[in-house]
Amino acid sequence: MISKMLQKARDFEKQYLPYTQPDQPRFHVTGGIGWINDPNGFAPYKGEYHLFFQYHPYDTKWGPMHWGHVKTRDFIHWERLPAALAPDSEYDRNGCFSGGAVELPDGRHLLMYTGVRCARRRNGKIDEYQTQCLAIGDGVDYEKLPCNPVIDASQLPEGGSVHDFRDPKIWRDGDSFYAVIGNRCADGSGTILLYRSEDAQHWEFVSVVAACHNQYGRMWECPDLFPLDGKDVLFVSPQEMTAIGLEFHPGNANVCLIGQLDRKTHHLIRDRVQAIDYGLDFYAPQTLLTEDGRRVMIAWMQNWETSSCKPQEMPFFGQMTLPRELSIRNGRLYQNPVRELEACRGVKIDYHNVLINGETSLRGINGRCLDMTVTVRPGNESSMYKWFRLYVARDGEHFTMIRFKPETSTIKVDRTHSGFPHDIVNVREFPVSFNGGVLKLRVVMDRYSLELFVNDGEQAASFVLYTPAEAAAVSFSSDGSVLVDVEKYDLEIEKA
Repeated sequence: MISKMLQKARDFEKQYLPYTQPDQPRFHVTGGIGWINDPNGFAPYKGEYHLFFQYHPYDTKWGPMHWGHVKTRDFIHWERLPAALAPDSEYDRNGCFSGGAVELPDGRHLLMYTGVRCARRRNGKIDEYQTQCLAIGDGVDYEKLPCNPVIDASQLPEGGSVHDFRDPKIWRDGDSFYAVIGNRCADGSGTILLYRSEDAQHWEFVSVVAACHNQYGRMWECPDLFPLDGKDVLFVSPQEMTAIGLEFHPGNANVCLIGQLDRKTHHLIRDRVQAIDYGLDFYAPQTLLTEDGRRVMIAWMQNWETSSCKPQEMPFFGQMTLPRELSIRNGRLYQNPVRELEACRGVKIDYHNVLINGETSLRGINGRCLDMTVTVRPGNESSMYKWFRLYVARDGEHFTMIRFKPETSTIKVDRTHSGFPHDIVNVREFPVSFNGGVLKLRVVMDRYSLELFVNDGEQAASFVLYTPAEAAAVSFSSDGSVLVDVEKYDLEIEKA
């Protein structure tokens, strides 16, 4: 049964969504209208891949959280479906927060999410209570279960916080269901809790999979635990992060823990800790396993610290990253755009061994919806160049700059002149490998975004841009001699 609140959201979508389509990115998911943040329920269902997301349709600011809904077969063309959940019950009256999804043995679609209920104390302070809830449906319409909430304070380990207990990622393994959930423990730092169920409705606490101990941020949100290339990988999104060198930036960050899950204690033994994405705009990633065995990730391409900075005339706020294929190589996480993107490439324009010493542009190398790879190497055997710069989304006033310095082996991305209406953090610098003097940069752009993949996916960095769409020039610059190869395709995306 569809509640009045959910029907209101669906009616609003029908009324206003048709008028916002010309302004949308071509192949990145948005809400179409209003606000979106974390991806939710990214999982296969009946031969398609469904994606839900935190959603406030009525404003481009965060508000009472609904679940928006899209689906795809190829991760490029997305079909918009009606809003799936609204905060219409006592246990989620203040928001249907993030969660996951799984196909049940009987073919129904199960959504697991965090219900939020706020209560005011006598002293006036408001406390937020977070519990885990279920809804079951057919891929379009979902009904919340009368047994909600199914995990509450009574199932927390000693010292666990009911005020910071959220974002279940659910999966099925054999005859059992499992879920990892973010929590805050007695020392004020984040933990990831593992729960198990035989029927997805009655749950038991299993273990603490990993604990923060105030080392990598404080509260850990949006966990995802999965096997990958012989390792076990845990994604978390920390709050109150302190910068650690150039690997982790402060604020709301993202962390990948790679290791082995002890099958007796269900505790992750770490081999490596690294950032997932090195850009300014990346949070709350979720992954799924495709029918052909690929682990594919998507994330919110935004930053909480800068989320209030946007052009006033935009009818929507927030978008997802391009889905990415994950792998483990040399002990670290690699990621690249899903291979389906290659089917959208138009005419190929390429250049080889172009000598750059100063600034230049190349005929045919431009655009705001493109897939471009630039390979850089020294142009002089006797001396190394000081820096190489790539400018994109450029006109007489705007540009976004990608700079590489061989001496420090670092990349800096600067979007200061990329259309933001007031001052925010616009520069990010991160370390990269410079093997044999060769650097490879793959740039994927979709009107209001830039995603950079370095050295075949060794690093990735995501950035939102608000540069006018007409600013489409690309240019190259160096201090010292550089040889570059450029391979560029316009991306031709038809709406599903």
